[in-house]
Amino acid sequence: MNTRLFLLTTMSVITVTFSSPAAEPASAPKLDPDAAKPPAAARKEKIVGLHGDKIEDPYFWLREKENPEVIAHLKAENSYTAAVTAPFREMEDGLYREMLGRIKQTDISAPYPQRGYWLYQRTEEGKQYPIYCRKKGKLDAPEEIVLDVNELAKGQKFMAVGSFVYSDDNAFLAYSTDINGHRDYAFHLKNLATGEEVKTPIGKVSDVAWAADNKTILFVSEDQAKRDYRVWRYTLGEEKPTMIYEEKDELFNVGIDRSRDRKFLFIGIGSSRTTEFRFVAADDPKGEWRMLAPRRNEVRYFPEHRDGIFYIRTNDGAKEFRVMTAPVATPDVKHWKEFIPAKAGVTIQDFDAFAKHAVVVERAEGLVGFRVTDYDNRASERIELPEPAYLAASEFNAEFETGTFRFKYESPVTPPSVFEYGIASRSKKLLKQVEVLGGYDPARYLVERVRATAPDGKQVPLDIVRKKDVPVDGSAPAWLYGYGSYGISIDPAFSANRISLLDRGVIYAIAHIRGGGELGEAWHEEGRMMTKRNTFTDFIACADFLVEKKYTTHDRLVIQGGSAGGLLIGATINLLPDVARVAILNVAFVDMLNTMSDATLPLTTGEYIEWGNPNNKAEYEYMKTYSPYDNIAAKDYPAMLLYTSLNDSQVPYWEPAKFTAKMRATKTDKNPLLFKINLDAGHGGSSGRFDRLREVAFEYTFGLAALGLVDGAQAPAADAGAAR
Repeated sequence: MNTRLFLLTTMSVITVTFSSPAAEPASAPKLDPDAAKPPAAARKEKIVGLHGDKIEDPYFWLREKENPEVIAHLKAENSYTAAVTAPFREMEDGLYREMLGRIKQTDISAPYPQRGYWLYQRTEEGKQYPIYCRKKGKLDAPEEIVLDVNELAKGQKFMAVGSFVYSDDNAFLAYSTDINGHRDYAFHLKNLATGEEVKTPIGKVSDVAWAADNKTILFVSEDQAKRDYRVWRYTLGEEKPTMIYEEKDELFNVGIDRSRDRKFLFIGIGSSRTTEFRFVAADDPKGEWRMLAPRRNEVRYFPEHRDGIFYIRTNDGAKEFRVMTAPVATPDVKHWKEFIPAKAGVTIQDFDAFAKHAVVVERAEGLVGFRVTDYDNRASERIELPEPAYLAASEFNAEFETGTFRFKYESPVTPPSVFEYGIASRSKKLLKQVEVLGGYDPARYLVERVRATAPDGKQVPLDIVRKKDVPVDGSAPAWLYGYGSYGISIDPAFSANRISLLDRGVIYAIAHIRGGGELGEAWHEEGRMMTKRNTFTDFIACADFLVEKKYTTHDRLVIQGGSAGGLLIGATINLLPDVARVAILNVAFVDMLNTMSDATLPLTTGEYIEWGNPNNKAEYEYMKTYSPYDNIAAKDYPAMLLYTSLNDSQVPYWEPAKFTAKMRATKTDKNPLLFKINLDAGHGGSSGRFDRLREVAFEYTFGLAALGLVDGAQAPAADAGAAR
């Protein structure tokens, strides 16, 4: 699903010990906004607005990506940011080396079985990208390098692999690559016996699947607004592909998938509120595609297949979802029968169908759990997970005939791990845990799950992680992250990079605010459309909680969010500028009223049912009350860093660029306002793991420096006996 989602990259690691910092010397560097003259974007007359509303937008021209004046302005912003942060270059380099030192650079993922091969990725020291490999039959077989992304990246400033799908006979690999960060994925077909690329007439793709005949490829293409709207079929040797489906409703996207038992191909058609599926036998890709059940407004369903039966996870008659069954021969709704009923307080997030068992992925009280279920008696066994706050998700479970279930698990203090659960033995086995170098000891840290009270009385979950010896007396700095959109859950993951904050005495918190999906569908409902402002007041309540409970003070607080989370931060500081001392906005969706009024832009039309449709006057007026760019006012704001990329197709670069220009011309304080743009990347920032680490080091440096933690290049002393 394409959304305005940006998550802070997490990378494996641990901390180096240092001596305790001394008191700040008089000559300690500071973030000085007067270190250079800040760029002042030219004001050019432009009136925007709908329904007779006339809004002056003098920075509208910054949308002109091909205009040399725009590029010059963006580069001037980079130069200004470099000048203001120059005194902290040594600190930034130190943070980078510290975080890099926690990574086991030469490493391997947990191999998983798929149709006679063991598949895995590995990384090598000094190399930015993964290497995809496989071994035939057994783990001690010779290694075959399937795709070395480092080789693909040679001569490129950006490299990302999208689709990656083997043919059923393992002879071909269909994959796609993006070389600019704009999600323009070019299709490639590799003959794995010869290593040569097979030429095809397929161009750009957004999704790929194989039919069972090992020669037919199904793929999805985008329209000009990057909406996935057409499905195509191509058989090797043909002159051109054949279009088999086109979705004309701009609220809907399409995708292509294959059932786990490999029997059926599915065309999935969906908006964020409604879905529809069509299917065909995978061994008859030129056959007639049948409708499983026609779309009905606000009804979502998602099918899997086993033994002539579709297992359908749906919200039809169950807001938090239930599982139904229907025969393949007669799959329409009137033949649906309940298999797993809805349960109060539990959201069924997924249903993994295997030959002899199913795994129900549930979310309750904000946390994911797995329930192994018997098809015959429907008895279930829950897989126990140990910590009060964690991230858990299904791993690679490619085999339909299996007696195990793999899942990944991590928490703010537990590094990413892969477990295998034995269905018969009811026991789990650790297959792989990311090694964090430098003597990392999770026992030195504490994780809490607490709840803040929103203005309307709702209890908002908040995950907090800190070193155990950090006092809870209001003296510690804190860093609060939030997102709160699209029903997406921001589960408390591990971040080796974050240790650099924790070991400097920073308390880190994640706010699970409305608009997200942590507490189910209703939680999302209460933070979208005409209730969106709940997202911002929830976040402020979380910040206030941290202060009231003496984790920190507002003057020691950094707040951060990316993409739609950048909108959160922008709206929050407009509502309550003194909520924090520092605000960091990554690829920030801050010019949302203009963006949602332009149907030619990627994501706009499909998100009318998340934010509202500006063509509707009431929705336009409501969005205008919180659109960050439109609510900048002449008042004091926190220190700010806006970080973006030129080729971002999900949140155009001009949104944070315009926000920065208007904020600089309007605000009344003397706090730093910095804008940094990667001219060679997209929504997720740099594609290489070390380049991305540099970006994180810069963000941390800004946040720490803006808090006045100028000794941030030296962490507090670790416990006795820690590695140096």
